[in-house]
Amino acid sequence: MQLLKDCGIFIDNGKDQLKAPARNFPLEILFLRNADIPQYVEDGVADAAIIGENILVEKPKEAEVVQRLGFSRCRLSLAVPKGIKYTGPQYFEGKKIATSYPNTLQLFLNKNNVKAEVHEISGSVEIAPNIGLADGICDIVSSGSTLFKNGLKEVESFLKSEAVLVRSKKMDEEATAILEQLLFRIRTVLEAKNTKYILMNVPNEKIEEVSQLLPVLKSPTVLPLAMEGWSSVHTVIKEDTFWEVIDRLKAAGAEGILVIPVEKMVI
Repeated sequence: MQLLKDCGIFIDNGKDQLKAPARNFPLEILFLRNADIPQYVEDGVADAAIIGENILVEKPKEAEVVQRLGFSRCRLSLAVPKGIKYTGPQYFEGKKIATSYPNTLQLFLNKNNVKAEVHEISGSVEIAPNIGLADGICDIVSSGSTLFKNGLKEVESFLKSEAVLVRSKKMDEEATAILEQLLFRIRTVLEAKNTKYILMNVPNEKIEEVSQLLPVLKSPTVLPLAMEGWSSVHTVIKEDTFWEVIDRLKAAGAEGILVIPVEKMVI
């Protein structure tokens, strides 16, 4: 919902409203259970959906991933009681594993030639080893704090997941055109979130050296300052290389570096 808001799309959804129109965009939102979404997309009831990638792997349907969204990151992992000496996937040979993701788990077991008994349960998977239901669990992990609180340790991580935007293969031409408009807005917002705008003061004799350090779209903007021999250099840099680039710029002679968040970025 925040992503749509950042895209300038406002949803008029009242309390407990499961279907709501956008106020200023040809979009209608359906609020559905995660596990049901892939089927709605495959059937063409929903033209597109935002869903966790792990759900698509567990319940494979005819849906095409068109954009990774970068939030709700997690991983699907195996965990065992803390006191267990884990030696690898073969540890689970002949043992019981509790999970809400039986299909994905079975793919992992098959890949590693492990025959284990899979117990499918919904919710509170972490308690299974403590009540003697299973020797280990397979569940979604984010920080790992829930495992720790339940006396478990993560031993295998075999699927990384995040929120993705998917489209139905039954979309008509009109819906496809609207989705392209939405994708343009989403990509503009995501690009901005991963980018910083920086301004710095640079001695004129250092401008070329500093420019070589900047991973810019085309070239930096250089404006003369009132102080003779100095210029202001403006550019954008990626969030994941931010500190490395800043350290190099300082070493090259840049001063008074100002960092500004980017709200939208159209490439």
